[in-house]
Amino acid sequence: MQLKVLNRQRKYRLPVSDLGTFAQTLVPHVLSVARNPIPEEILVVLVSDRKISAIHEQFMGIAGATDVITFQHGEILISVETAVRQAIDYESDLSRELRVYIAHGLLHLAGYDDHSEEGFREMAKLQNELVERVTN
Repeated sequence: MQLKVLNRQRKYRLPVSDLGTFAQTLVPHVLSVARNPIPEEILVVLVSDRKISAIHEQFMGIAGATDVITFQHGEILISVETAVRQAIDYESDLSRELRVYIAHGLLHLAGYDDHSEEGFREMAKLQNELVERVTN
């Protein structure tokens, strides 16, 4: 499997290499709970709120920024500005938020869905467990 993390926003300096290592380490754990096969090539792209807002509107018809957008062909888009705001709201840090978003995107690729309340709770619990397992 090939996984790459790219930083395509300019506002924040990020440990892209560390995030890539985290994502690579996380993949086997996601595969162990996968409902569907995940793509052989995965690209995680860190973007601005402006960029993710445009993609959110174009592909989902929803205005405004969101945290993560996952395309089933293997692309995971993450808004760094949203992660910064969420880190403040959840009294967390940016690095942890980005790791949670990576786990979230990988779970979407693995067949999980958070559009129902039950699916949302299941994904939130699982993504946090996976991040803890790989981080500690």
